[in-house]
Amino acid sequence: MVPLPPPTTPTTKREELNELFVAFLGSRQVYFQPDDKIHISYPAIVYEMDNQDVIYADNRPHRRIDRYQVTIIDRNPDVPASRLVENFPMCTFSRAFASEGLNHRIYSLYF
Repeated sequence: MVPLPPPTTPTTKREELNELFVAFLGSRQVYFQPDDKIHISYPAIVYEMDNQDVIYADNRPHRRIDRYQVTIIDRNPDVPASRLVENFPMCTFSRAFASEGLNHRIYSLYF
Protein backbone atom coordinates (compact mmCIF):
# COMPACT_ATOMS: atom_id res chain seq x y z
CA MET A 1 0.00 0.00 0.00
CA VAL A 2 1.30 3.43 -0.96
CA PRO A 3 1.29 5.97 1.90
CA LEU A 4 -0.83 9.08 1.51
CA PRO A 5 0.99 12.31 0.73
CA PRO A 6 1.29 14.83 3.56
CA PRO A 7 -1.40 17.53 3.79
CA THR A 8 -0.88 20.32 1.31
CA THR A 9 -1.10 24.00 1.98
CA PRO A 10 -4.43 25.61 1.08
CA THR A 11 -4.66 26.45 -2.61
CA THR A 12 -8.02 28.24 -2.71
CA LYS A 13 -9.57 30.95 -0.59
CA ARG A 14 -12.17 28.45 0.63
CA GLU A 15 -9.47 26.00 1.72
CA GLU A 16 -7.71 28.86 3.51
CA LEU A 17 -10.96 29.71 5.29
CA ASN A 18 -11.42 26.06 6.22
CA GLU A 19 -7.96 25.93 7.83
CA LEU A 20 -8.69 29.12 9.80
CA PHE A 21 -11.88 27.52 11.13
CA VAL A 22 -9.93 24.38 12.09
CA ALA A 23 -7.44 26.56 14.00
CA PHE A 24 -10.26 28.45 15.77
CA LEU A 25 -12.07 25.29 16.77
CA GLY A 26 -8.93 23.36 17.66
CA SER A 27 -10.26 20.29 15.80
CA ARG A 28 -11.09 19.11 12.30
CA GLN A 29 -14.84 19.21 13.00
CA VAL A 30 -15.29 21.78 10.24
CA TYR A 31 -17.71 20.88 7.46
CA PHE A 32 -18.19 22.57 4.10
CA GLN A 33 -21.65 21.93 2.64
CA PRO A 34 -22.04 18.53 4.34
CA ASP A 35 -24.61 16.12 2.98
CA ASP A 36 -27.11 14.22 5.11
CA LYS A 37 -24.85 11.15 5.32
CA ILE A 38 -22.15 12.96 7.31
CA HIS A 39 -22.16 12.39 11.07
CA ILE A 40 -21.30 15.72 12.67
CA SER A 41 -19.49 15.79 16.02
CA TYR A 42 -19.81 18.86 18.24
CA PRO A 43 -18.61 21.53 18.71
CA ALA A 44 -18.53 22.10 14.97
CA ILE A 45 -18.46 24.74 12.28
CA VAL A 46 -20.66 24.13 9.24
CA TYR A 47 -20.43 26.55 6.37
CA GLU A 48 -21.63 26.96 2.82
CA MET A 49 -21.28 29.50 0.06
CA ASP A 50 -24.54 31.41 -0.26
CA ASN A 51 -23.77 34.42 -2.43
CA GLN A 52 -21.11 36.16 -4.46
CA ASP A 53 -20.67 39.90 -4.82
CA VAL A 54 -19.23 41.04 -8.11
CA ILE A 55 -17.51 44.37 -8.69
CA TYR A 56 -17.62 45.47 -12.31
CA ALA A 57 -15.21 47.60 -14.33
CA ASP A 58 -15.83 48.43 -17.99
CA ASN A 59 -19.00 46.32 -17.82
CA ARG A 60 -16.98 43.20 -16.98
CA PRO A 61 -16.53 41.35 -13.71
CA HIS A 62 -13.43 42.79 -12.08
CA ARG A 63 -13.51 41.16 -8.66
CA ARG A 64 -15.65 38.52 -6.96
CA ILE A 65 -16.08 38.13 -3.22
CA ASP A 66 -17.69 34.96 -1.91
CA ARG A 67 -20.14 35.14 0.97
CA TYR A 68 -20.50 32.17 3.28
CA GLN A 69 -23.18 31.29 5.78
CA VAL A 70 -21.24 30.06 8.81
CA THR A 71 -23.02 28.11 11.54
CA ILE A 72 -21.22 27.41 14.78
CA ILE A 73 -22.83 24.60 16.75
CA ASP A 74 -21.96 23.79 20.36
CA ARG A 75 -23.55 22.30 23.46
CA ASN A 76 -22.08 25.22 25.43
CA PRO A 77 -24.61 28.10 25.30
CA ASP A 78 -21.78 30.64 25.15
CA VAL A 79 -20.49 29.08 21.90
CA PRO A 80 -16.82 30.06 22.49
CA ALA A 81 -15.71 29.71 18.84
CA SER A 82 -18.19 32.40 17.83
CA ARG A 83 -15.99 35.10 19.41
CA LEU A 84 -13.19 34.26 17.00
CA VAL A 85 -15.43 34.24 13.92
CA GLU A 86 -16.99 37.57 14.94
CA ASN A 87 -13.58 39.23 14.60
CA PHE A 88 -13.32 38.55 10.87
CA PRO A 89 -13.61 41.71 8.78
CA MET A 90 -16.88 41.73 6.85
CA CYS A 91 -18.61 39.30 9.21
CA THR A 92 -22.10 39.97 10.51
CA PHE A 93 -24.23 38.08 13.01
CA SER A 94 -27.47 36.77 11.50
CA ARG A 95 -29.29 34.84 14.22
CA ALA A 96 -29.04 32.38 17.09
CA PHE A 97 -31.22 29.49 18.13
CA ALA A 98 -31.17 26.28 20.15
CA SER A 99 -32.37 22.94 18.85
CA GLU A 100 -32.14 19.46 20.37
CA GLY A 101 -29.75 20.66 23.09
CA LEU A 102 -27.39 22.33 20.61
CA ASN A 103 -26.77 26.06 20.37
CA HIS A 104 -26.42 27.55 16.90
CA ARG A 105 -24.91 30.91 15.95
CA ILE A 106 -25.20 31.90 12.32
CA TYR A 107 -23.05 34.50 10.58
CA SER A 108 -22.64 35.92 7.09
CA LEU A 109 -18.98 36.15 6.20
CA TYR A 110 -17.37 37.64 3.10
CA PHE A 111 -14.02 36.02 2.43
